[in-house]
Amino acid sequence: MPNRIETSAPVAALLVAAGRGLRAGAGQPKQYRLIDGRPVLAQALAPFLAEPAIGRVAVVIGEGDEDRYADAIAGLDPARLAPPTIGGATRQDSVRRGLQALARDGFDGIVLVHDAARPFVSPALIDAAIRTLDESGLAAIPALPVTDTIKRIDERGHIAETPPRDRLVSVQTPQAFRFGPLLAAHEAASAALLHGFTDDAALMEWAGHPVATFAGDPANIKLTHPEDFMRTGAGNGKLLVTRVGTGYDVHAFGPGDHVWLGGVRIGHDQGVVAHSDGDVALHALTDALLGALAEGDIGTHFPPSDPQWRGAASAQFLAFAAERVRERGGRIDHLDLTIVCEAPKIGPHRDAIRAAIAAAAGVTAGKVAIKATTSERMGFTGRREGLAALATATIRLPEEE
Repeated sequence: MPNRIETSAPVAALLVAAGRGLRAGAGQPKQYRLIDGRPVLAQALAPFLAEPAIGRVAVVIGEGDEDRYADAIAGLDPARLAPPTIGGATRQDSVRRGLQALARDGFDGIVLVHDAARPFVSPALIDAAIRTLDESGLAAIPALPVTDTIKRIDERGHIAETPPRDRLVSVQTPQAFRFGPLLAAHEAASAALLHGFTDDAALMEWAGHPVATFAGDPANIKLTHPEDFMRTGAGNGKLLVTRVGTGYDVHAFGPGDHVWLGGVRIGHDQGVVAHSDGDVALHALTDALLGALAEGDIGTHFPPSDPQWRGAASAQFLAFAAERVRERGGRIDHLDLTIVCEAPKIGPHRDAIRAAIAAAAGVTAGKVAIKATTSERMGFTGRREGLAALATATIRLPEEE
């Protein structure tokens, strides 16, 4: 797992979701359209909510989009999600309003500004934004080398200049800034009636501040046109192929008064003997995802010999495996789990388990199936000596060359 980011200041993320985005088609703002059965906005939010270094996540939405927003964030952890702010007529106005809302809440530190229409942002890019800004100064933005030849045209549409390509970059979000200087630049531009800035780095440049760059991510595309929604490889143009992995885990019963199953604490007359929290359901699902990725098993990434995992919540293991799917440009299509035990009863907890698994894996509950069975009093589970879980994960990954 990546090392926890240590920063010298609090960190907030501000996602801009106030645009209408109608060029993308389908008659509604693109941030509320579905990709793989999940709203674009929810996919964009999830990596920021999962980053421990980010203490507050705020969203700027369009006027009248309150119900769309509520539907889009259903199932996300609301603990660090601030109430939405209504945006303005332009992206610049919307960001300024979002910054003002953070200021009213007393925030001051590092702010990451991200376009909600970039749902494929990776944890690695978020980490790079925070680290680079923390080390470099007032502003840091992700940049990619330009591969096409760029021409500047005059007012007649004729070529006026061909800039050297080796000095050109295209930029992305999240862009990272010191909060105070960015808010001051926005307020100054608004007071000067300047409203043509298309990103926040341009505002900082206008205000006279240096802007550092760090390596962007080609998969971090911005959804703009209808064909962008038909790309299958998270923006890399590759066909996604289906892969299936299986997982199995078992734990013996021991002293205790509860067991953890699928991220849910269930009262029982025994506990389990385990190094972590002993959640056989999440362990099996983690192994299923890692198997589909061909990236070892849970012990490879979280060895029981490492004391940091003693008593650890297994939801973080599943979240790690699910994020590995996304980092490789993939999608989780379905998670299927069977729990085998004589007791405790699973039925009363089925919906809670589905919701907890969906939250840990970053998918909708409709992609999680939970089944429970006994072994007809045969074997160790039938003798009530322990419990077991079997899991299957179906994912899609970009086709390998």
